[in-house]
Amino acid sequence: MTSNLIQRTVDAVRPASSPQLQEIIQHRLDNLTKPPGSLGRLEQLALRYGLARGVAELTLRRKSMYIFCADHGIAAEGVSAYPATVTVQMVRNFVRGGAAINVICRQFGIETAVVDMGINGPMEPGTLKCRIALGTRNWLHAPAMTAGQAVQCVEAGIKLAADAATTADVLGVGEMGIGNTTTAAALFSAFSGIDPQLTVGLGTGVTGDVLVRKAEVIRQALRQHAPSGSDPIGVLASVGGFDIGGICGFLLGAAAQRVPVVMDGFITGAAALIAQALSPNLRDYLFFSHLSAESGHARMLEFLGSQPLLSLDMRLGEGTGAALGINLIETAVRLYTEMATFSEASVSRNSE
Repeated sequence: MTSNLIQRTVDAVRPASSPQLQEIIQHRLDNLTKPPGSLGRLEQLALRYGLARGVAELTLRRKSMYIFCADHGIAAEGVSAYPATVTVQMVRNFVRGGAAINVICRQFGIETAVVDMGINGPMEPGTLKCRIALGTRNWLHAPAMTAGQAVQCVEAGIKLAADAATTADVLGVGEMGIGNTTTAAALFSAFSGIDPQLTVGLGTGVTGDVLVRKAEVIRQALRQHAPSGSDPIGVLASVGGFDIGGICGFLLGAAAQRVPVVMDGFITGAAALIAQALSPNLRDYLFFSHLSAESGHARMLEFLGSQPLLSLDMRLGEGTGAALGINLIETAVRLYTEMATFSEASVSRNSE
């Protein structure tokens, strides 16, 4: 199941490949006052950013982070070290500026927006209201959401991105929702066929019997619902989350407007699985910020064919890794635009 808005958005995501533009950007990179390639992956970042934006005159001044929040019915199965009420409490913390993501975004001048996709609690003033329901159902016993709700949360993300793209040069995505690492692992197993024992991880800090429980819950649900990777919206409806569905739509909507998105960790990666299944061209617009300490993330990145920018043993979520990734991309763009070329600086080139 899909919708006209989703299909139009998917159709608008074009490959960000242009041999002519790539040659122009690469020529400037090679003529900056340094040995060619000596800035390593920072040079690749500048090139990828320019190709995504479709321009050789690069600018990156406006940066925004969107934190998608929702509750997950699967938390009732005891798969998290924290109670479900923490989702509401952390959303309040985000709005008040007291979380890790707020600190990092303030440091780097990144605007933050907190999106209520389906929190099981009162509406928090200061959030963007995109609530689908009071959390998903427990997908061990029933599909996480209806097909209509799956479409609704993807469409909500698309609409948010359409607005965000008018005011941002680069976007970041993060999330918050007790139980969502289990949901992400279920989505990864559904798309990849990898046994849940290899896709589940620590999440909020669970160990031992709880890890075994997480894997078994996912196995049972996948047998019950039998979601097919050829129906990405159907997979989302079976074992997904409103936060993850919102991020999926946000990625598609941003790419349709040629605005790159910096991914966070394991949960946002699960949204990328759904979005890339809908639009393979999407990969040109996604930057994966870091390798999470969540054990399934390395396999997920390999499945997505992506290389992370950092490896800091982080697994907090919220968008913390994405904020660091935005800073790296901004650094790459500033080097590209502000460094002098050899001719501008009257510096001799290597004659060899």
